[in-house]
Amino acid sequence: MENLNLLLIYLTVLLGLLGVAAFFVTRQVIKTRRIEATLSRLQAKLTKAKGTAQEYYELGSLLLDKKLYTQAALYLQQALKQIDQEELENSALVHNALGYAYFAQEQYDLAIRNYREALRVDPSYVTALNNLAHSYERKQLMKQALEAYEQALGLEPSNSTAKRRAASLKKRLTPSPASDR
Repeated sequence: MENLNLLLIYLTVLLGLLGVAAFFVTRQVIKTRRIEATLSRLQAKLTKAKGTAQEYYELGSLLLDKKLYTQAALYLQQALKQIDQEELENSALVHNALGYAYFAQEQYDLAIRNYREALRVDPSYVTALNNLAHSYERKQLMKQALEAYEQALGLEPSNSTAKRRAASLKKRLTPSPASDR
């Protein structure tokens, strides 16, 4: 009788775990199908006709998520061309996304140019500052990277990325007492 109870408990726990796993798998499949449907709808529409800046940005962002950086950059450039004067403040988001597409392709100069442009449009865009600083780091421009991280901390003192990276850069840029000997 005790073995039967133990077996029932084991089976119940196993079924519960399988049910939870099935839930998360199903949820992920539905999410992926929705993204793929949006992706194919936008691609079909934008290959046939000119779209809005929002549509180009959305498609570019989806392609960034899929790590298709070259294609994403093309659609994000189209988004910038479609932005009108009323949507100018949204160009910071597009420039930041375009900067990320170039960064992921290790085209750091183009990434830096786009992050700077995002900051020209919106000087308080902390994500663009973090991204700019990271690009500077990859180009071994440590002083500029530290300045950008400190500027991000000035705008958002609780920014954990900027805190961590600025502290690391300060250690690297400050000569240790042992090296003075």
